[in-house]
Amino acid sequence: MRTDFTTLKIEHPKPGLALITLDRPEVRNAFNTQMGRDIRDVFVPLRYTPGDLRCIIITGSGDKAFCAGGDLKERQGMSDETWRLQHAIFEEGFHAILDCPVPTIAAVNGAAFAGGCELALSCDFIYAVKTARFALTEVSLGIMPGAGGTQLLPRAVGERRAKELILTATPFSAGEAHQWGMINKLCEPAELMPAAMAAAQRICDNAPISVRQAKKSIHWGMQMDLHSGIHFELEAYEKMITTEDRREGMNASNEKRKPVYKGK
Repeated sequence: MRTDFTTLKIEHPKPGLALITLDRPEVRNAFNTQMGRDIRDVFVPLRYTPGDLRCIIITGSGDKAFCAGGDLKERQGMSDETWRLQHAIFEEGFHAILDCPVPTIAAVNGAAFAGGCELALSCDFIYAVKTARFALTEVSLGIMPGAGGTQLLPRAVGERRAKELILTATPFSAGEAHQWGMINKLCEPAELMPAAMAAAQRICDNAPISVRQAKKSIHWGMQMDLHSGIHFELEAYEKMITTEDRREGMNASNEKRKPVYKGK
C-alpha cells in the first residue's frame, strides 16, 4: 500500500494491519477533493488486489473530529460541473470501501458529520469515543446524503429512526448510536485505539481467506432473501476446502497450538 499521500497518514503498526488517519486536523479532517482522490487511490486497488493486508483501521487526526464532512470552503463558488466531478471522486472512494474484501474498522475519535458519518458507516463496524457526535446534516444545506447515508443508516438503526435523523438533520450522540446498534463499542478516549487495535489483531490472527469470504457472505447475503443467501454462503464456504489454511487450522486444533495462517 502506498504511503505518500498528502491528506492521509498510512501506517503499518503490525504485519497485515494498516492504520489510515485522515490528516487535515486544521479543518476537522474535512474532505476536500485531494482527500477524495487519496481515499480512492487507497481503496480502489484493494477491491481486487488486497495482497497480504488483513485488516484496516480508519481514524481521524487530533482529538476533536473524526471527519466534519465535505470541505465547504473549498466548495464555495464551485460550478455545477466541478461539484459533480468532485462528488464522483467521493463516490468512487466510498464505494471501494464498501466493496473492500479486507475488514475495515472505524475508530471514531470525535465528531463524524455528513460525509464523515457516511465514512464510518461504510466500514464493517465502528468503535467510538463516548463524546463523539454524529449527524447527516445534508438536507439543511440544500443537498442530501450521497455517499451511502440513506442506505447505510437505515440498515444500521432502522428505517423510521433513519428518516427522523436524516430529514431533521439532527445530531445524535455516540451513546444513542450505540443504543440503536450503529456503534459496536463505546470507549474512553485513551481506550479507543487499543480497543480497535485489539479487534484488528484478532482479525489478523484468523485465516485471511476465511475472513474475506465470511465478510462477503454477510454483506451480499444481507441483500438477498434467506434462501438465496444460504446458497451464496455455501458457495463462499466451498472456496476454503482446498486451501492450505483450512488444513493448518485443523492440524493446529488437533495439535493444540496456535495456527499460522498464510492466506493460501
